[in-house]
Amino acid sequence: MNFFTALKEKPWQTNSHYQQEFADKTELFPQKTALRFFIGMVGIIFFLFTITFLGRTQYPDFQALAGEPWLPFTNSFQLWFNTGILLLASAALFSTGKAAEAQRINLVIAGLFFTFLLSFLFLLGQLSVWKHLNSLGYFINSNPANSYYYLFTCVHGLHLVGGLLVLIKMTYKFLSKGSLDLLSKGLILCKTYWNFLLIVWLFLFALLTSSSETYQTIAILCGF
Repeated sequence: MNFFTALKEKPWQTNSHYQQEFADKTELFPQKTALRFFIGMVGIIFFLFTITFLGRTQYPDFQALAGEPWLPFTNSFQLWFNTGILLLASAALFSTGKAAEAQRINLVIAGLFFTFLLSFLFLLGQLSVWKHLNSLGYFINSNPANSYYYLFTCVHGLHLVGGLLVLIKMTYKFLSKGSLDLLSKGLILCKTYWNFLLIVWLFLFALLTSSSETYQTIAILCGF
C-alpha cells in the first residue's frame, strides 16, 4: 500500500521545498539554453579554425612558433603565466557564486573585484605576448603560424571581453538593486562561460606551442 500511496503523491503541490527546487531548475532554463547554443556556436568556430590551421601547417612556408631553441614559444613561460591568471579568474568567479548563495555580501564584492582584475590581467598578458612577438619580428603577415596565433588569441580575447561586459552589467544591477539572489542566478551562467573560455584557451595553448613534428603527426592522423 505504501508503494501505491507514494505514486499518488504530488510533492510539487504539497511541499514548498519541492516547489522551490522545481522553480530553481526552470527559472534559468531559457538563459541556460541560449548560453549552451552560444557556446556550441563558438566551439564550432574554433573547431573550423583549427581544421584550417592544421591544413595550413602542411605548406612549406609554415614555420611553427615552438620546437627549435630560437623560436619564441619553445620557452612558453609567459603563456603559462597567462593560463594561471585565467584559471584564478575562473576560480574567483566560482567562489563569488558560492558567496552569493551564502548571502555573504563582503565576499561577493571581493570575488567580483578579483574576477575583473584577473580577467583584465589575462588580456594584458596576451597583449604583452603580442608586443613581444612583434619586437622579435614575428609580425601578423610574416608567417602563417603568426597569423593564426594573432587570430586565435584575438577571437578568444574578444569573447572574454564580451563576458566581462555581461558581468559588469550584472554587477551594476546588483549594486543598484542590492539583490544577491538575482546576482547568484546570473553567476551560474557566468561560471559556465568562464570555464568554457578556460578550456578553449588550454586547447589553443597546447595547439599553438606544438612543434612542426607534432603538427605533421596530427595532420597524418587527420588525413591531411
